[in-house]
Order: sequence, then C-alpha cells, then structure tokens
Amino acid sequence: MQKGIVKAVCISENKGTAKTDRQEALLIENFGLQDDAHAGNWHRQVSLLSYEEVEAFRKRGADVADGAFGENLLVSGIDFKRLPIGTLLNCQEVELEITQIGKKCHSECEIFHQVGDCIMPREGVFAVVKKGGKIKTGDEMYVREKV
Repeated sequence: MQKGIVKAVCISENKGTAKTDRQEALLIENFGLQDDAHAGNWHRQVSLLSYEEVEAFRKRGADVADGAFGENLLVSGIDFKRLPIGTLLNCQEVELEITQIGKKCHSECEIFHQVGDCIMPREGVFAVVKKGGKIKTGDEMYVREKV
C-alpha cells in the first residue's frame, strides 16, 4: 500500500489569496477543511499536491511557501497525478476520494507571474471528504483503490 507523510495543512480564509500552513485542521464530511474559503458542497472540497513537485519547483529558483499553489494538503511520498479518479486516501480517521486531476490556472496566477509556470494545473488533485476528522503535519496518508 502506497504511503505518504503530510508536510503541510493549509487554509485560506478568503478566495483569491494564498493559503497558509496551519499545521492541522478539521476536515468536515461532504464539506472540506473548516475555515477554508474553498470548502463547500462541491467536488473540489480539498486540494492535494505532492511535496516533491513543490521542492522541484523551488530548485528551479522559485521562492514559494507551503500553500502558495492553493493546496490544502502538501504530502510527501505520493504522486497524486498518477492516481485515478475514485482513488481513496486515508489519513488518521479521515477518508478522501479523488474527484479531479489538475485544473485550469485562473488567469495565470500570482505564482505564474513570478516564475513563468504554475504546477497546480498539472500536479494538483482535488477530493471530497467521505469521512471527517483531524489531519496534522506528520500524519501518514495511505492510498487505496476504490472498492
């Protein structure tokens, strides 16, 4: 079973602003992260990004903080873009289901203007919260196929 480690848990209180690492959050079933501006009853409740992809981006000269790409969960050890829609992710008591891979970068985001590229459209995935609970930095996340 594929396993990763949560490196950051990020929230933004307002849409259109960068997310900041809170190190832990409550995920609410069928809603998303408590206090996150993008939470709601839709298919993109939680955004996830591979820590390794962000590190590779930083090595190209980008000075980006955790959450800068709009990701809620930054996870080391899982290549999210290779997982099919419907994949289940477990972290503590939380269960997520991947619903979308990548997204169009809206009007070339702030990161794109700084560095000339943005990885969220290629590397990021979105999920719904099937079962809620707390997630914090350092927690293990497991990948399992949808039954």
